[in-house]
Amino acid sequence: MKKKLTILLLFIAMHGYAQQRPQYTQYILNNYLLNPALSGIENYTDFKAGYRKQWAGINDAPQTTFAAVHWSLGDKYLWKNPLSLPEKSDDPRSDDYTQNYTASPAHHGVGAIVFYDKAGPLATLNANLTYAYHLQLSGTLNLSVGVAAGVKRVNLNVQDLVLENGNDPALKNTIIAQTKPDLALGVWLYGAQFFAGASVQQILPQRLAFTTDDVYNQGKEVPHAFVTAGYKLFIDDEISFIPSVMVKYVKPAPLSFDANVKVSFKDRFWVGGSYRHKDSYAAMAGFNFSKLVNLTYSYDLTTSELKNFSNGSHEIVLGLQLNNIYQTMRSMRMW
Repeated sequence: MKKKLTILLLFIAMHGYAQQRPQYTQYILNNYLLNPALSGIENYTDFKAGYRKQWAGINDAPQTTFAAVHWSLGDKYLWKNPLSLPEKSDDPRSDDYTQNYTASPAHHGVGAIVFYDKAGPLATLNANLTYAYHLQLSGTLNLSVGVAAGVKRVNLNVQDLVLENGNDPALKNTIIAQTKPDLALGVWLYGAQFFAGASVQQILPQRLAFTTDDVYNQGKEVPHAFVTAGYKLFIDDEISFIPSVMVKYVKPAPLSFDANVKVSFKDRFWVGGSYRHKDSYAAMAGFNFSKLVNLTYSYDLTTSELKNFSNGSHEIVLGLQLNNIYQTMRSMRMW
């Protein structure tokens, strides 16, 4: 459908402050994407790379490619904790491990996140470095605080625009690319069988406009707030059941609510599901090839009005657990 550039710029100015960050279905497996306080929470270098195609079947729908890596600093290991060196038979997801759990020592964690998000003529490249400090609150409880800081590059590809008037005067005032600072903060409380956290992305107020025309340059970036919590239950020593929830708020969009569940079988594979209120259902599955490599996939079935045009959303993530000292394949402490 042809659109005047002036209409596009006005839409960005009036509505550009709604959902501005990529949406992920598998964030429950990588909360680090949403909360920098998870930097260095595992006892290995946790690397993940993924691709998401949202609303397949709709031309120019959002597509996101990302890579994230984080690790702890230092070489401290305590018996029966996320940073400990277990015995060969010790499984960091087993019921016995959680019953004998002790909090990790106070330590630092660092990492980096890069993503490229494209929707229609708009493309964003974002790069952040992260830092977290993990404090030992008690014998079985840790609290971490984290920060992510970096830059983003936002581009408007005028060549992707189809105009009714090729000489639209707004085109002369178009800002093709702009670079802005980025900042996020987060906290994370965790123990042997539960986690809870909160984070805010895009804290720094920034104008988001693609023209110097005062009529159309009222767009701005707004903070994205996330609150997440989950708990791990054991059906038996080979099967764990993990429900979790997330609430997201991006003013002036309505409050968003996610409910998730994951069931893990032995040390090989898991299945799960997710529901996003008034938006979608999702099915997820993952397979651990070794203590180094795992692969996960999710499919979202759209339930909003877009269901008449979309074939759903696909997301695939490759995980690498580098320098993994655990002897079992299911070495991720919580999930």
